[in-house]
Amino acid sequence: MFDDSDPRKTLAGKAEQSFSGPFCLPEIGQFAGAAPQDADPGWRAWTLRSTNLVLRLVELDGAAEFARTAQLDEYMVFSTDPEIRFTIATARGAVTDHPGNHLFILPPGDSRVRIDGRGKVAFVYTTRSADLVAACSNPAVAANPVIPPFQPWPDPVGGFRLRAYDLEVPDSPGRFGRLFRCTTMMVNILPRFTAPRDRSKVSPHYHASFEQISLTLEGDFEHFLRWPWTPDMAEWLPDAHIRCASPSVTVLPPPAIHTTLWVSEEAQIVDIFSPPRMDFSQKDGWVLNAEDYPVARTSIE
Repeated sequence: MFDDSDPRKTLAGKAEQSFSGPFCLPEIGQFAGAAPQDADPGWRAWTLRSTNLVLRLVELDGAAEFARTAQLDEYMVFSTDPEIRFTIATARGAVTDHPGNHLFILPPGDSRVRIDGRGKVAFVYTTRSADLVAACSNPAVAANPVIPPFQPWPDPVGGFRLRAYDLEVPDSPGRFGRLFRCTTMMVNILPRFTAPRDRSKVSPHYHASFEQISLTLEGDFEHFLRWPWTPDMAEWLPDAHIRCASPSVTVLPPPAIHTTLWVSEEAQIVDIFSPPRMDFSQKDGWVLNAEDYPVARTSIE
């Protein structure tokens, strides 16, 4: 159900599926109007989880530092704000006073991230870290029966180490967004929008077995969700229309049909998946760091 101009129309077609309920509702973090879970002079942070991921968003006007000890698996840190500066130390690589508008993949083990400047920085971890789950505004998330148990993807080429990727990537015809993956997740940092979305070219679609985390960084958005009907009317859910200012996070649950409008002149959104999406990974040239991270032999789709 993609518009003809949408690159996702070239994804392999999916056979119609029938689903049985009950279904899960979206997780919503209206950060713009909510008190942060953590704060200090110069920064404040909100933390929300999905089934497989924990997302911490930091609004910075000064400096902040976050450390992980004996981290079990890879995690990502990114900012689209060029004014942010990163100093990152790990046992397998480090950067000092590194410019923003970059995405970093940090290896398992000990790590320390210092951020300076003004803007927004996202940290994305898996829910394997119980301490991070406990820090979320929604630590208990209902199990979605259509989501299979998490399985990491293959180790990176050359082993685990700190990796940095520039987000100043020119658009390419037929490519969808700016996709990066690691062993635990995939992030799509969509280009900044400079006009509201055309309401005649929306993209209602569903995911059969994985969630989509939509992180809004700038502008106003509207998410629309509709769940399948089943033979048991007690399982039916009303359509959802979620209006959110930025920053915000909405976890779009399978198998809900969903689409999103941006209704501001300037808008920025990031989509996050865990584990990485196989359909996106099978598109030649879509994943910008594909040479560093092999594709799994099997994956949810």
